[in-house]
Amino acid sequence: MSNQSKDNIFENLFVLEAANNHWGDVERGKKIIQHFGSVVRFNNVKAAIKFQFRDVDNFIHKNYKGNTEIRYIKKTEATKMSQDQYKILADAVRNVGCIPMATPFDEASVELCHKLEFPLFKVASSDINDWPLIEKIASYNKPTIISTGGASEKSLDEVVSFFEKRNIPLAINHCVSLYPSEDFQLELNQIDYLKNRYPGHVIGFSSHEYHDWTSSMLISYAKGARTWERHVDIEDNNVPVSPYCSLPEQIDIWFKSFNKAVEMSGGTSQFRRVIPKDEIKYLDALVRGIYLKRDLPKGHEINNENFGKDFQLAVPLLKGQLSTREIINGTTLTKSLKKDDPLTINDIDGPLSQSEKLKQQILERGV
Repeated sequence: MSNQSKDNIFENLFVLEAANNHWGDVERGKKIIQHFGSVVRFNNVKAAIKFQFRDVDNFIHKNYKGNTEIRYIKKTEATKMSQDQYKILADAVRNVGCIPMATPFDEASVELCHKLEFPLFKVASSDINDWPLIEKIASYNKPTIISTGGASEKSLDEVVSFFEKRNIPLAINHCVSLYPSEDFQLELNQIDYLKNRYPGHVIGFSSHEYHDWTSSMLISYAKGARTWERHVDIEDNNVPVSPYCSLPEQIDIWFKSFNKAVEMSGGTSQFRRVIPKDEIKYLDALVRGIYLKRDLPKGHEINNENFGKDFQLAVPLLKGQLSTREIINGTTLTKSLKKDDPLTINDIDGPLSQSEKLKQQILERGV
């Protein structure tokens, strides 16, 4: 895979963070994949379904195994799965047309991601300074997404520089690590900050909001975000859904908001848009045409000194009539005209009448 194609994997990529919501149950994990795979396919978007990998036996110190008072340890042990089980889920993700990926939280989990042939890595906000982990991820030279969370500017500069020096494609997600996030906490202007500070990188938005699946998509897309992430879950078997997780019907709204943002934003921002004919026709109808204020003889010269005395600018603009856009100093009349006649392209000499293309455009516009 070339670096250019590696970069392209980020463009308009949705990462659906299944996290540990499978609760160590393969069948529940497959249900999550099937539900969200259907929504992805229906909306025709590019999406990855992402898990969290931990080498649980070594990730938790032996003195704290079985500790039910530390929530992180309790959940990590409760959601433990084998490598074979994760392979089943990875295959299920591919079967629904999505990209399998994971956030590895230790070096052994990085190896598992590579073993399962995941095409990209994710670094959690909490691990942006975990250099043994980042070194291990970089050793496989795969595209990587980082979430910025509570990272300092120095930490961001260091990790971005690390990936740049190794020529590893890196996407940078603006992220507020509050679960869930209120609308006023989203800080979407940070997308502008990241774009300006790290040009050449795809900038994204990792969201934990829970009120709205439309507004931040429209705003973030318009600001230039091109990859997005949300936690997802399903209502199944009375398992409680965390408030920062999105259900399939909410992700459907999210995807539709993306398609609306693309539609409303239009084409490129690199050069002037192509103006549609209907728009040109509409504007042409508002332009003033040139009418004679008095009789004028053949050979009369139109110039700045006599224009206001000889001509009136008024609507409507008629087919073939010259408008305010085509006043050319020194043009002469090729025939005599009467008061209140429209001045047309066929009544003058000069560059406009000599260009068949321009002449035809003038003859076809107006009423």
